[in-house]
Amino acid sequence: MEGRAAARRAAALTMRAALIYLHTENGRDQMIADGMGRLAEAALKKENPQGSGT
Repeated sequence: MEGRAAARRAAALTMRAALIYLHTENGRDQMIADGMGRLAEAALKKENPQGSGT
């Protein structure tokens, strides 16, 4: 039984580590997307400073 208990603990730790990693990655992805959006908006304003109205 000790082997099974150790395997369950290891699996739980691995799952927890994976969730922490995914959460960190999602936050980083959002920061990158926000930065890219700001760059795109700035480029569009330079291209058409008065706005197209559409």
